[in-house]
Amino acid sequence: MRSALCALGAAAALALLPAGHARAEGQEPDRDFTIEDPRVTESSGLAASRAHPGIYWTHNDQDEPRVFAVDSRTGRTVATITLTGVGTPRDMEAVSVGPDGAVYVGDIGDNLDGSWDHVWIYRFPEPKTLKDQTVRAEQYVVKYADGPRNAEALMVHPKTGRVYIASKNEDGGGLYAGPERLSTSGTNTFRRIGDVPWVTDGAFSPDGRRLLLRGYFSAREYDWKDGRIDGDGTSPGAPFQGQAESVTYTPDGTGMLFGSEGAQSRVVRVDRPDAPAPADPGPGQEAPTPGTPPGATPAATDSPGSATKGFLVLAGATVLVLGVKRLLRRD
Repeated sequence: MRSALCALGAAAALALLPAGHARAEGQEPDRDFTIEDPRVTESSGLAASRAHPGIYWTHNDQDEPRVFAVDSRTGRTVATITLTGVGTPRDMEAVSVGPDGAVYVGDIGDNLDGSWDHVWIYRFPEPKTLKDQTVRAEQYVVKYADGPRNAEALMVHPKTGRVYIASKNEDGGGLYAGPERLSTSGTNTFRRIGDVPWVTDGAFSPDGRRLLLRGYFSAREYDWKDGRIDGDGTSPGAPFQGQAESVTYTPDGTGMLFGSEGAQSRVVRVDRPDAPAPADPGPGQEAPTPGTPPGATPAATDSPGSATKGFLVLAGATVLVLGVKRLLRRD
């Protein structure tokens, strides 16, 4: 009988626990995460997959011709893609996903600021299945109309498919537009269309209406109109990171993910100030707690309703315990 009393007490205690404690919620996609793969020590680019929700493409700075698909829920690599049909990379610095469903990798770095008269872009289709595999890629030769230069940011516009490169210079660089369509035969000449600050990576918003550029110490988000930057931009409040090398938008455009180089580097999300508020809850649904990630189960709160339920459960358990004690005394 004493065991029965213990069981009743335990049941009452469990009933009083907040619903959120019943089981641990898993990591939501497109939030902060750490790149766990020990092979990724110089994550120099970041791009959200179009085909696989929650997956982000990255690569090392100077490496083999390969890219990694990282799951933002766990930080683990779920696929390593090795590229064939291309030469040996010299300085891979950027990655972007185009509206054609292909991944573009920019082998566009030049630490000597103009020592190479051409650089390369590699393009391969996003795999339908995420697994370690070898994929044949196309290789494009790139030159700048005003001469060689160093660059670390490559952006593919999500609507037009046009490729842009931002050159890197401490005193300010240039924004270059490629031809309307890249060609594997001959040279693709990129022409300067504007000035940019010190840039280490960039990305277009999913709707193509904004261009985000980051440097080592800050970032700017610009309006994009008629194929050019419009205005002076605004600061999204980029986090401080030791070697700030990568940035991308979340697939829904409500946030930006900032990455850095180094072993087990951290990717940090920054929400856009004008991100849409959560939709009104439907019948029988609770409104999400402010600050709760989209799709996450809101944590239990000490609302009057939950307090009342707790009191009733405790009272019921107390009545049961007292009833059992009376039975024991009769025995």
